[in-house]
Amino acid sequence: MSRLAPGPAPARSTILVVEDDPSIRTLLTTALGAAGYAVVAAVTGQEAMFRAGDRQPDLIVMDVMLPDADGFDLTRQLRAQGLYTPVLFLTARTEVEDRIIGLSSGGDDYVTKPFHVQEVLLRIRAILRRAAAPATPPRTRPALRYADLVLDEDAHTVHRAGQPLKLSPTEFRLLACLIARAERVLDKGEILREVWQYDFAGDTRIVDTYIKNLRRKVDATAPALIHTVRGVGYCLRLTNSGGAETPRS
Repeated sequence: MSRLAPGPAPARSTILVVEDDPSIRTLLTTALGAAGYAVVAAVTGQEAMFRAGDRQPDLIVMDVMLPDADGFDLTRQLRAQGLYTPVLFLTARTEVEDRIIGLSSGGDDYVTKPFHVQEVLLRIRAILRRAAAPATPPRTRPALRYADLVLDEDAHTVHRAGQPLKLSPTEFRLLACLIARAERVLDKGEILREVWQYDFAGDTRIVDTYIKNLRRKVDATAPALIHTVRGVGYCLRLTNSGGAETPRS
């Protein structure tokens, strides 16, 4: 159960719910309305694209399997059109590769079906809180460095062995979390609180998914830096010691 009560929305944000199943759509729109959000609904991918452009929602709850489209493809189309509205996927797909594809398409988070409404509300609050965070005032902060990895928070850039890495905002926050605590093992709960800003004692597979995706980019250059410590969590270190294991990607 969540340790943070979903409660009412801090502001009347608009949520676009894209879901073709009428029972799930009604459940979500009712719960979101009761939580203080303005809710817009769409049944098809075509309608979702129109609503997203017309209403400019603050967040989209996107079913992955729609009658006329794939939610991952719709998100890519939105990003290609310059719409960077946060997207929370609802998916029955539980394979790691499917989650990686979804998050790589530009999604911000996902909830697997069947789900608890409280969890969806919690994820929505966390995403909106991150999106509404004020920009850091211009100042000079030293770049975070470890081995040949350099992360510049002010410029929002990452380089490995002098080569730029293209990371999503969430991947950037995750790597910043790891590099700021280099050689320290972080458990999944700590990563959730730091990167996703929620403390949910349930499915932590989103951390595994993002780590795997991040590892593919960061560790494309040897030696591997991101390591899994079995039964504990993850760490950034040069040598694979202390029981750490780096699964193949």
